[in-house]
Amino acid sequence: MSDLDFSGKTVLVVGGSSGIGNGIAQAFLTRGAVVCVTGTRGSPAEYDAADGSDLDGLDYQTLDLTDPLALDCWTPRFDALDVLVLCQGAVRYGRAEFELDVFREIVEINLSSVMACATRFHPLLAASVGSVIVISSIAAFGARIGNPAYAASKAAAVALVKTLAEAWAADGIRVNGIAPGLVPSKLTTITTGDEKRLASTLRRIPIGRLGTPDEIAGAALFLASPLASYVVGHTIVVDGGKSLS
Repeated sequence: MSDLDFSGKTVLVVGGSSGIGNGIAQAFLTRGAVVCVTGTRGSPAEYDAADGSDLDGLDYQTLDLTDPLALDCWTPRFDALDVLVLCQGAVRYGRAEFELDVFREIVEINLSSVMACATRFHPLLAASVGSVIVISSIAAFGARIGNPAYAASKAAAVALVKTLAEAWAADGIRVNGIAPGLVPSKLTTITTGDEKRLASTLRRIPIGRLGTPDEIAGAALFLASPLASYVVGHTIVVDGGKSLS
């Protein structure tokens, strides 16, 4: 059996309805896992393939983490869990994050809900000797002049990975993370949809192009697999070299 065969495993991708999360979900599905994904919309029919959504074969459930109480009221359709991927995220542009209410909103989704989800599923992951993968961003490692909440919450998510990894290793749970660079998604259209801004950004990526959800998914498959059995508490940067300088 291949180390990247996830047959018989159950995977939950929070925020797996589109973009990077959806790419990760489909990668696990292709390799045999039963994959559950969450999103904020009422049904799979409300998603468009043009937005990077492919929900075929995935078990979709609505979970809107902008409501801090939503997780407490949510009932997943599985009773065992091997891999938890936390890919929820939000950003607000136009310097809106300098307003404290907006700052708190972004931190709630990008950080507090990550902790809430990880804690919620700790018992199932301990029972399966499972894996947690937190999707952060290379924004964690530098200034983002217009987005203080996004940058701070993603930096905190990297620290949270380290802390949970140390705390939960004795329970058999490996906690790691991935920090993607620029990948086309709903959150990055401010750059990918602006020709001049995109060209400027591409000049700062050594590999010379945008990343893809599949490329982020490759790191997730590795981290969840036996190939990474001794990798604990690390956030892997997958950014085409953008953060090197």
